[in-house]
Amino acid sequence: MNDRSAKNASPPGPSPLGLGLDAALAGAIAGAVGIAASELVAGLIPGTPSLVVAVGSFIIAVQPPGAKDLVASLFGTNDKTALNFAVVVVALLVAALAGVLGRRRFENGSGLLVAFGVVAFLAAALQPLSSPLLAAMNAVVATAAGIGALRILLDAAGFIGPVRFVRLRLGRSSSPALPGLQPPAPESYTSRRRFLIRSFEFLMAAIGVGLLGRLLIDRQHPGSAPVSATLPAASEVVPPLTTDESLSASGITPIVVPNGSFYRIDTELLVPQVDASTWQLRVTGMVDHPLTFTYPELLAMPLFEQYVTLACVSNVVGGNLVGNTLWTGAHLKEVLARAGVNSGATQIVGRSVDGFTVGFPTDWALDPAREPMIAVGMNREPLPAEHGYPARLIVPGLFGYVSATKWLSEIELTTREAFDGYWVPLGWAKDGPILTESRIDHPSADARLSTGPVDIDGVAWAPDRGVMGVEVRIDDAPWQAAMVSRPISKATWVQWWLRWQATPGTHTIEIRATDGTGAVQTATEGGPDPSGATGHDRVTVIVS
Repeated sequence: MNDRSAKNASPPGPSPLGLGLDAALAGAIAGAVGIAASELVAGLIPGTPSLVVAVGSFIIAVQPPGAKDLVASLFGTNDKTALNFAVVVVALLVAALAGVLGRRRFENGSGLLVAFGVVAFLAAALQPLSSPLLAAMNAVVATAAGIGALRILLDAAGFIGPVRFVRLRLGRSSSPALPGLQPPAPESYTSRRRFLIRSFEFLMAAIGVGLLGRLLIDRQHPGSAPVSATLPAASEVVPPLTTDESLSASGITPIVVPNGSFYRIDTELLVPQVDASTWQLRVTGMVDHPLTFTYPELLAMPLFEQYVTLACVSNVVGGNLVGNTLWTGAHLKEVLARAGVNSGATQIVGRSVDGFTVGFPTDWALDPAREPMIAVGMNREPLPAEHGYPARLIVPGLFGYVSATKWLSEIELTTREAFDGYWVPLGWAKDGPILTESRIDHPSADARLSTGPVDIDGVAWAPDRGVMGVEVRIDDAPWQAAMVSRPISKATWVQWWLRWQATPGTHTIEIRATDGTGAVQTATEGGPDPSGATGHDRVTVIVS
């Protein structure tokens, strides 16, 4: 190339791939702006649904059988965070596609954003606690913000406006110079620099606004109970725990789990905030006298206390989705007696304010050996919002997915054949008795220990049959009986403890429990789906 041609030649133009990436980046950032705007509106205006949460809740509602088990096994109690993150990622990918479409024809890209906004609105409008008007308003704000940001960014990138023809021609041409365009390249590169600067500004703004919106939303949905709520004194109070009902071994889970440490598993991505002043509990269906209780009326009933261990059917062997605590509430049997249960009513259905449902046998609730309750307190405090304020069902001996309705709004008497609770159509068993299980709390898996005495301890449960004993086995040695705390009741777990003289080497510690009927915990391994995980908890430790 001679000096003259080298002087007149323009720098190589951007490739089609580069143009496509710029357009995708513009779309993704525009999507982030739309999401941030919707989060801010939801945070500023109480009652406005978060579109991210609404889409996530819709996904939960339409999930296929087996999805709950898979998600719980992958993320445990972080499943809601993972779902929110996934919704945001998918939304950004859709927005990136809108940017690519908008590069050629802006109407196509903006149309895709409008379609996604409609989907988000429908998901929000379907939520039981959502206002369709506020959902529509937020979807319009989010869509408008996204489209506006997309137009500005595509304009800054040169895909809209006077530089558009230059950038598109440069992206299609393999020639370094385009006749008739003088000089194309400097303007193209100036526009890209402007685009990157503008993209960074929009991205930082989206992050800041989005975080602010999420902070405001979280303040609207705290997990603690309202400060104005108080509990009247229970007429039936449990005595203080004795020293032999609670062990103090190293690393062991406390016999009574504090409210803040109690596991939480439900279908809500945001904790429902129920106004107790307007809340009502209805007793309907196959009863002689349908009833309605306000919160003060429920608190005015004779309240009683009991320790009950709850467990989630998704809990894996050795998992932590189980806990024991002190509950305060009204006798469910008394409520049912007031209503007058018809002889053909074989199922009790619990409904939540968020539309969640459970179903369990009427005979189970009416059995004299157990005391199901409409709980209003947890560890002598009003129920925290995240655990069901103002009221929830507690049914000893049943997994939560068939019994423990949080944010309770209705108790319906019906037949077993007439209705299936929320999780049953998704592949989970209709009957959900809690299995006999045990867990090693200490030592942890792969722990490195010193030779000599080592404490092995944990918890075991079989509500509402009770736990008769716990045995420990080291490698292939015979089973040894562990010390077991005195059971508080048949509805609660126990703590167990064994001192082991550890010898050098790699060892496997295995445990099993025997329930109050004499049945030994099965060694057959099985996953949680459809009626609870089975097998023995084992940990491997290294002693040196």
